[in-house]
Amino acid sequence: MNFITLAKKRCSIRSYEDKPIEPEKIQAILEAGRLAPTGVNLQEQRLLVVQSPEGIEKMAEAVVKPEAYTAKAFIIVCAEKNAAWVRKFDQHNIYEIDASIVTTYMMLAATELGLGSLWVCRFKEDVLREAFHIPEAYVPVNILCLGYANPEAVKPVDRYDTDRKPLSDTVWYESF
Repeated sequence: MNFITLAKKRCSIRSYEDKPIEPEKIQAILEAGRLAPTGVNLQEQRLLVVQSPEGIEKMAEAVVKPEAYTAKAFIIVCAEKNAAWVRKFDQHNIYEIDASIVTTYMMLAATELGLGSLWVCRFKEDVLREAFHIPEAYVPVNILCLGYANPEAVKPVDRYDTDRKPLSDTVWYESF
């Protein structure tokens, strides 16, 4: 599948089948995250995989709308903030950018493997930290929900014809 086809196939899934994810698919998704570029190749991402019924129950306490997250696996994407690259002239730390790139790679890998995913930023950081013993040095940036999508949750690929602004609304050349 070419990249544009893959990108169009990916959609935010909020309803999943009651079917476990094969361990090799989880490993392939994690490998995609490992391969993602990070600033100066510092690789400050820290990934916590949650799949057990107990872990999923804890996850429900940490997210704002637990009924919306019926996934069979979750990856809590954290970054070791002090290990990330910092732009020298303004001290901008790019840990969130790096973690987002890692998440994007994993999300697209999940799509290629026939899994649905959902990127979640609506979570209670304090609850997440306590429930999963996240060290202070690690900042939870987002959660990637994974599972086999219920067929009715999958959106049509032609939605981009109307759901996205045309390039002429978002792209300039040489100057604004």
